[in-house]
Amino acid sequence: MSGRLSTAARIAAAAALVTGMLSGVPGEALAADTTATAGCKIEPGSVTAGGDHTDRVITAGSPATVQEKPRYPDIYPDGRPRLSTLIGDEPVTPSPGRGYYGHAVIGSGLYDSFYIVTEAGEVDPMQHLNERVGGGWGDTTFLETSYPHDPDPWALTNHYSLRSNGILTAWDDKGGFGWTNARSAGGFAAVKTMALISQTATYDTFLANTRGGALYTIRLPLTAPLKPIVKKVRDSTWQGFESLIAEKCGQYGTLLLGIDKDTQSGYLYAVGHANGTATVIQGLGKVPATFPDPVYFRHVSEPRDAPLLFGE
Repeated sequence: MSGRLSTAARIAAAAALVTGMLSGVPGEALAADTTATAGCKIEPGSVTAGGDHTDRVITAGSPATVQEKPRYPDIYPDGRPRLSTLIGDEPVTPSPGRGYYGHAVIGSGLYDSFYIVTEAGEVDPMQHLNERVGGGWGDTTFLETSYPHDPDPWALTNHYSLRSNGILTAWDDKGGFGWTNARSAGGFAAVKTMALISQTATYDTFLANTRGGALYTIRLPLTAPLKPIVKKVRDSTWQGFESLIAEKCGQYGTLLLGIDKDTQSGYLYAVGHANGTATVIQGLGKVPATFPDPVYFRHVSEPRDAPLLFGE
């Protein structure tokens, strides 16, 4: 990538910006504050080049630990998926298995994806579908879903996309009856990728990095006209990540995973309450695993019942 710092240079530069870090690389800084994040977990999933779903649990610590979970084969056509929303799973009835669901951009189409994993741990071929929602998604660069923390199946779900021309769009979805009430805002062409870091009753907040290396928060209202509130968090060094995945950590913080696809590496960060350039970010070091897949997403069991991402 043009303008990319080497991994070593990026980590060294980040150390100078991160609040509360010791000198040296992020992994060395962990020892000073390991109790703040030890035990926090994040569950990144991926779509492989062969269309499989993978899943792993990363636990923050010194060093971080990685638990590989079962791989489910042939969820998508080989080499076609480009993006995925959060993938959720929950029990299904009357089947004794678990249902996995989310949305994906496959080629230039948007698809609703669903499959059931049986008690034997296998994908049921009779209960596996990728249903086309619509076309015209070839220039989409980011896709995500924010599920309400409400057991009511009619509660408002929000979908988000970013296109290469910088148009950020939000949709409503109640009861699974389609993506409605599209609301858009421009000016985000510099954004490389994003991660949902906060959910409240009135807005969702994303953490976004730019191709120039800056880091921003983008707050989006849920029902009003889409008027984003954008705040800079860092000026530089964040351009190396093609994927960002976030999970709640403690009462007020976020565990953030940045994935550098060029080096197939992942780095963990503890991010405090979002407060512009005063936001505390602690580097937790490199994850002891490789990240070779083209698509990554956040995996959550029963997302409507999962702990809220931190509400600002």
